[in-house]
Amino acid sequence: MEGNAEEEVSNQDPLPLERSGVVREIGNQAVWSLSSCKPGFGVERLRDNIIDTYWQSDGQLPHLVNVQFHRKTRISAVYLYADYKLDESYTPSRISLRTGSNFNDLQELQNQELFEPTGWTAIHVENGKSRPVRIYMLQIAIVANHQNGRDTHLRQIRIHAPVENSKEKFTSITFKKYDNIR
Repeated sequence: MEGNAEEEVSNQDPLPLERSGVVREIGNQAVWSLSSCKPGFGVERLRDNIIDTYWQSDGQLPHLVNVQFHRKTRISAVYLYADYKLDESYTPSRISLRTGSNFNDLQELQNQELFEPTGWTAIHVENGKSRPVRIYMLQIAIVANHQNGRDTHLRQIRIHAPVENSKEKFTSITFKKYDNIR
């Protein structure tokens, strides 16, 4: 599926959405790995919630961020924080999102062009029926950088899942008292 930059990508801070309870960040439920990194600039920098730190790849393109969940998980958006003004040729210009059960069956879900991104970039992911996708594994592949740069800087990655509310409403008093128990 080829992403349309105007429809699929937006520039917004993910934290207000998380605080409102519409979505939740689920990156902490996964095992993260990278294709490469400079010493001291690994996956912990992508997940530290500090936009002044960054992951720096080390090697040939494409650079890969692998996110593996222990069970099939619904995701609705991937948020990337990049800063072209600070990182210039290290900033991604084309990203491929791939999903599957493991490394051997990954399929490209979306291919996205980024033009000098500064701040949060939201890439909304859906199946063909406008619903969040269910996955075991997500791979974020940096296919190209601005100015033909070799290594990549990504400052943060957040993965969102929709908050699922129970559609069943209890009517009897006996069942209503257990309505909010998970």
